[in-house]
Amino acid sequence: MAIAQSKVTAQGQISVPAEIRRRLGLGPGSVLEWDEKSGEVIVRKAGRYTSAQVHEALFGGTGKPKPGMDVKDGIRKHIRQRHARG
Repeated sequence: MAIAQSKVTAQGQISVPAEIRRRLGLGPGSVLEWDEKSGEVIVRKAGRYTSAQVHEALFGGTGKPKPGMDVKDGIRKHIRQRHARG
């Protein structure tokens, strides 16, 4: 059973129902990902980092953890570098 419905405007826009915005924590500027699988469309809140970005931060190009790398420390370091001002 559907949680809610939206209509598509002539410009191809839709409104996200309030219940869905609350459940997903969506606000102005939130990004949604659209995916199609077996004839169904899946809409989800986009993450800030892709799994490929996380993998690269932790493992580099080798596929193996960097020597002495702690997973949490690796993620923190990558985020700091990505958001460094300067």
